Amino acid sequence: MNAKSEIYDRIRTATAGAAPPDATPRTYERAPARGPGNADRFAETVDEYRAQVHRVAQQDVAATVRALTSAHTAIVVPPGLPSEWTAEVDVIEDSDMTVDALDTVDAVITGCRVGIAATGTIVLDGESGQGRRALTLVPDHHVCIIRADQVVDTVPQAFAALEATRPLTFISGPSATSDIELNRVEGVHGPRTLDVIIVE
Repeated sequence: MNAKSEIYDRIRTATAGAAPPDATPRTYERAPARGPGNADRFAETVDEYRAQVHRVAQQDVAATVRALTSAHTAIVVPPGLPSEWTAEVDVIEDSDMTVDALDTVDAVITGCRVGIAATGTIVLDGESGQGRRALTLVPDHHVCIIRADQVVDTVPQAFAALEATRPLTFISGPSATSDIELNRVEGVHGPRTLDVIIVE
């Protein structure tokens, strides 16, 4: 008898006659969102990830973008981003820039598909105004603009609003990792700085 078979036999002996485990409840809220989610909770959970949250009125988006990117000289945007959002800054529209070219860019400004209040996650699906995945992974600073009516409360509600065949990118705070001693390092796998503008 090999070691694996012996382990399995010991497990069978130890669990013989035991009551079956209780079924895991699967009563998630799966209904599509009706009306906007809790933007206050979304702002709080995004902030917990060390992202910067800015809640502004529609007419203040351009000024907020200008303030957040004033130190940058090269800012890229995806095709289809509303021009009024970047009216006060000079931007470069992405036209399949190479990774090397994106690496010279200071910041990227995008919209998003949905925000999840429960987890503080923003989801991009590559549609107009969001761009391809590399666009939000290579530049060091990501400014993401989300309308309050794009916020849903739960992850299942977000999936109900998403198209599974799209290239989905889930972002929860700036890129961060920790080494074996739990020293946090930001910017290793994506933007070091994430600013989320919530348009009320």
